[in-house]
Amino acid sequence: MRNPLLQEFSTPRSSVPFSEIKNSHYLPAIEKAIDKGKQEIDEILNSKTNPTFENTVVALEKITPSLNVVTSILFNLNHANTTPELQEIVQKVAPLITNFKNDLLHNPRLFDRVRKVYERKDSLNLNSEEERLLDNQYKVFKRNGVGLQEQKKKKLREIDLELAQLSLKFGENVLADTKTYELHIQDSSLLKGLPDEILYLSKQKAKSKEKNGWLLTLDYPIYIPVQKFCHNREIRKKMALAYGMIGFQKNENNNLEIISKIVKLRQERAHLLGYSSFASYILEERMAKTDSNVMEFLNNFKQKIIPHANKEWADLQAFAKTNLGLTQLQKWDVAFATENYKKYLFEFDQEKIKAYFSLENVLDGLFQLVSRLYGLKFTLTDQYQSYNEDVNVYEVHDQKNRFQALLYMDLFPREGKRNGAWMTNFVEQQDELRPHVSIVCNFPRSTDKSPSLLSLMDVRTLFHEFGHALHSILSETHFRSLSGTNVLWDFVELPSQIMENWCYEPQVLNLFAKHYQTGETIDADLIEKLKKSNQFHQSLQAIRQIGLGLLDMSYHLENATTIKDIKEHEIHVFNDLVYTPEIPNNCQSTSFAHIFQGGYAAGYYSYKWAEVLDADAFEYFSENGVLSQEVAKKFKDFILSKGNSEDPMILYRKFRGRDPDVNALLRRIGISAEH
Repeated sequence: MRNPLLQEFSTPRSSVPFSEIKNSHYLPAIEKAIDKGKQEIDEILNSKTNPTFENTVVALEKITPSLNVVTSILFNLNHANTTPELQEIVQKVAPLITNFKNDLLHNPRLFDRVRKVYERKDSLNLNSEEERLLDNQYKVFKRNGVGLQEQKKKKLREIDLELAQLSLKFGENVLADTKTYELHIQDSSLLKGLPDEILYLSKQKAKSKEKNGWLLTLDYPIYIPVQKFCHNREIRKKMALAYGMIGFQKNENNNLEIISKIVKLRQERAHLLGYSSFASYILEERMAKTDSNVMEFLNNFKQKIIPHANKEWADLQAFAKTNLGLTQLQKWDVAFATENYKKYLFEFDQEKIKAYFSLENVLDGLFQLVSRLYGLKFTLTDQYQSYNEDVNVYEVHDQKNRFQALLYMDLFPREGKRNGAWMTNFVEQQDELRPHVSIVCNFPRSTDKSPSLLSLMDVRTLFHEFGHALHSILSETHFRSLSGTNVLWDFVELPSQIMENWCYEPQVLNLFAKHYQTGETIDADLIEKLKKSNQFHQSLQAIRQIGLGLLDMSYHLENATTIKDIKEHEIHVFNDLVYTPEIPNNCQSTSFAHIFQGGYAAGYYSYKWAEVLDADAFEYFSENGVLSQEVAKKFKDFILSKGNSEDPMILYRKFRGRDPDVNALLRRIGISAEH
């Protein structure tokens, strides 16, 4: 049977022919791509000519393009549209890919050729991007044990293989526990306060399971509104406790042992490579550079905002006691009390504001904003295949009508789709090859009464992921491994987080914030309240992120392997950062996919780190007009288009004209730098 993954795609712009790909195609395609990659490596090694930048470094960069294509399709679908069969395939191919990469990175002859080029780099007249590629290749060999004795190389291979499998299993367990939980409600009075679209969505879920009433699940589009709006405290409690038990139950999805294994294996890997800890190994290739710098950054920020967070908490408690009858706030009360307090302070209802944020209008406004800043045009088209009927595909062109990218928009929840939101690529930019980018979210679907209506947080999420997408769409590098979002992890969130700022700007809100029934544009008074609400409880939100950053670091510092009880360890880390009473049968770590499944191990701090950069960068826009095309051009030329072609701090200085001002974030959340 013809395998579409074994030849070039004959589709428009070589887009993925999703409808032609069957699960049985992945394994043979990956095996063949790996065989081809081995042949290409042999060709480099057997070259009779001396190592040069072209015949060694560039040749290495260009091996196995088909493997990149197939694995991007497989792993992206495993997150966005998975099935048990697909998960089984991923478990089979993960060790094949890991072994192939280790074969490459542990090859001393291959490294010797790269080393010979590296040692002559000053005489090669390389440009900054070429030099960056050479430096990266040299370091990736060194950092993956090419110089180790064979016995240690063998051990490293075993560790990498086991880590790959454990990370996949961690994510599968989180998804399984999330999808298994259901709370069946048959009395409508228990759901008082829930928005109409959530009632509709939960009723549809019940119908799909042939049940009467409503079915509440742990999927974000249902779970978050329940915590924010449901008047019934017992319902909120049941849902919050269930959410906190993901990966922490006495069932086959328990992640405690997996966490312990991952932590120990990461530390063992770091020690094999000569590093004191996994954090030291990771941070060597980050803007922060060292674990002490990260800990100093997190703790200094923590000390500056704790007094403000304490006051915010005291104010929330007082409000909840007086107005909601909640004498002691519990975990399941916080979002509900916060939403009511915000409504009280700013005299607006988040649910009423959603009427101004229909998904169709928000997308249109986002496209207009990006057009004004960067000259991009987005055209919805049906000439490309997608992997699910929910997914829309757009062609992206620049001001001169040159094709820039394909953009896949997958915005609604469904079975087999991970919670949360993310951006990814099916094809990455290099030279003339333009990227195929995907944005995946979990927004409420339309109902028979209204279109898909977004919360303000949903709007921010969409803008955030679109910022990541722009980093790929506007990329202009020669080498795939340096393009788009392939940057240092504490720099990658700058393009995404800066986009969130425009959600609160009147000039931008006027583009899309229109009532879905009347067409009336949001009024200036409401915009001002939205801007003020953006600073609401910023210190409490920051405390949570700092806590997660410290928890992440604690699993990757030198003494991480001494952790015996994960739950007790969490309590110790969060000691002065959590305001609600401890819940014995809840655990954060067992569903902390960012660090145990994703790429944020020893890197969760980067959200706050990048927030400093984005606050400082957006001040530059504000000083010159938030729609300043001059500043946008600089941001495009020095940040968005450059990928990892230069050191990120050099790129930032070129954009801003100076180093980032670390106090910009404090100013944005209303705290003076002196505190």
